[in-house]
Amino acid sequence: MSDTTQDRTRSCSVLFLGQAAGRLTEDRDGYRFSYNSDYLARPDAAPISVCLPLRKEVFFSRELHPFFDGLLPKGWTLDIVVRNSGIDPRDRMGLLLATCEDCVGAVSILADPPEESG
Repeated sequence: MSDTTQDRTRSCSVLFLGQAAGRLTEDRDGYRFSYNSDYLARPDAAPISVCLPLRKEVFFSRELHPFFDGLLPKGWTLDIVVRNSGIDPRDRMGLLLATCEDCVGAVSILADPPEESG
């Protein structure tokens, strides 16, 4: 987790095959992923990964879970994203939100709209 997340919480929807499967949240303690209760109730519900089996309990990790970290660009592609976006490469959630709405595979990340101030 980067220093930029010390005083804020960021979250996003996790879609699996286009269906809202769960939520990923980052706060000062770490990262939490949980499946949506509506998704768990579906007869065709499938885990987004073998390392994140279907369950009601929240998955917690101090670091971004390896499954989500694996969705991020690597190598020269990451270098280009960092250079063009200005996102700190240690800001894993920021990179996930910026790059994984339309990533390769069955999972995509849909960033929450920014909160309005005022």
